[in-house]
Amino acid sequence: MTNMRILIVDDHPLLREGVAAVIAAQDDMSVVAEASSGSEAIEKFREYRPDITLMDLQMPGTSGEEAIRTIASEFPQARIIVLTNYSGDAQVIRAMKWGASAYLLKNMLRTDLLNTIRQLHQGKRYFPSEVAGIIAAHMMDDALTCREIEVLRLVAQGLSNKEIAHSIHISEETAKSHVSNILSKLGARDRTQAVVIAARRGIIDILSDPPGVLP
Repeated sequence: MTNMRILIVDDHPLLREGVAAVIAAQDDMSVVAEASSGSEAIEKFREYRPDITLMDLQMPGTSGEEAIRTIASEFPQARIIVLTNYSGDAQVIRAMKWGASAYLLKNMLRTDLLNTIRQLHQGKRYFPSEVAGIIAAHMMDDALTCREIEVLRLVAQGLSNKEIAHSIHISEETAKSHVSNILSKLGARDRTQAVVIAARRGIIDILSDPPGVLP
């Protein structure tokens, strides 16, 4: 029987232990390594070359998103499953663009983890219905431009149009126009609601996004 070699990446030891226990009970899978940060994940991947990597997104230091991008650029055939508590459509799309092959919310682990691992090992991509629904719900939305995301991050910091204009060297009228476009695209009635919607969808991370850094 084929033995699928798996790398588990998460900064919570209890979650890693729980996932490892589930995998250990399978005849066709084994855990070859664990990592607690994105930088450690990159090192472990280079060392063990696992068949499947389970990757958390939010970790201290090098994030899971950065680790996915690095691993996928060095190893284009890498099969990476994102494990996260965050269900924003923008995060799903970014993870797929950077090289992930599947995306699972952590509340899906009991029902979908093993099937997803096996699907990926067969060379398929896999999206549980809940994740597919998240993407489909916003498929026809107008995407924010890089500049609009930059402006939105400054809005999230509480900056006025005048302060935004000064911060990124544009006119106040241009800043006002960007904010108006953001509200329209997100279907928000005001700046506060726009930030809430964008955070929920994973367009911005109001806890960790530095100003001026584009996705």
